[in-house]
Amino acid sequence: MRLTSFTDYGLRMLMRMASAPERAFSTADLAEEFDLSRHHLSKIMQRLSRAGIVETRRGGGGGATLAQPASELRLGRVIAVLEQDQPIVECFGSGPHSCTIDRQCGLKARLRAAERAFLTDLDRSTLADIALSEPRNAA
Repeated sequence: MRLTSFTDYGLRMLMRMASAPERAFSTADLAEEFDLSRHHLSKIMQRLSRAGIVETRRGGGGGATLAQPASELRLGRVIAVLEQDQPIVECFGSGPHSCTIDRQCGLKARLRAAERAFLTDLDRSTLADIALSEPRNAA
């Protein structure tokens, strides 16, 4: 299974946030640290916020913090949130598709089972298990 860059960047952001849970992180700071688009990270932060994974505050001293301890955030759930609307194969998508073997396909059920197994296995780990130990820019 290949994860999207959206998920990759979201996991990086969460790993950083888990390394200093008392600190509020701005998307600008995270974008600079990881050399990524601030606009792209803002979209990721919005999705994480809507899912209740992070809490955001605007204004001075604002930013994003984890909505719960990193030890309670299961990786499978986080990845499912970040990968939503990204089907493993085209025929799993919600839009129109033209699969000529759809009624005979034995692959679909196996792929769905594999995807569930993948996320279930990741749920054995938490964000705390993969948190960054210290900021990359630390001296």
